[in-house]
Amino acid sequence: MKKIPNDALGRISPEEFIRMERCPVVVVLDNIRSMNNVGSFFRTGDAFAIERIILCGITGTPPNREIHKTALGAELTVPWEYQKSTLDAVEQLKAENYTLLAVEQVEGAVSLDQWEPGPDFRIALIFGNEVEGVQQAVVDLCDEAIEIPQMGTKHSLNVSVSGGAVLWEAFRHWIQTKK
Repeated sequence: MKKIPNDALGRISPEEFIRMERCPVVVVLDNIRSMNNVGSFFRTGDAFAIERIILCGITGTPPNREIHKTALGAELTVPWEYQKSTLDAVEQLKAENYTLLAVEQVEGAVSLDQWEPGPDFRIALIFGNEVEGVQQAVVDLCDEAIEIPQMGTKHSLNVSVSGGAVLWEAFRHWIQTKK
């Protein structure tokens, strides 16, 4: 095996990326404290061509040096908006007919390996604060919850790591619907 140099990967330009079809996923960040986690969501969102990110509450917004450090410029290619209230953001997405999915450990959550999106693949994934998780009032508005199966002693993952796992799975399902 030989590593492929970056200039041979056939990456598209930021202008081409902005014009391309997007995976119909909106990420909602509910009071994320760490700017590095926010930056990671932008970078992952770019990798999987998500529709947009909604930054809520205390979640930091670009331009921000710490966000840029992990986003590596993806904060310039992934559309985003800020809303003070996560509840307002989620209610707006519900009115726009998104399926609302809390990524949280709650009663009745679907294990990520068992999750099957419905035929109307238009979803909003809500990720919560690093300590408190997704607010209960926000969970109450969601259509479903997704939980990542785990076997260790901590029973939690860093929120941006959870984002990578769940966004990959959503992207994989979307790509399969396009075949």
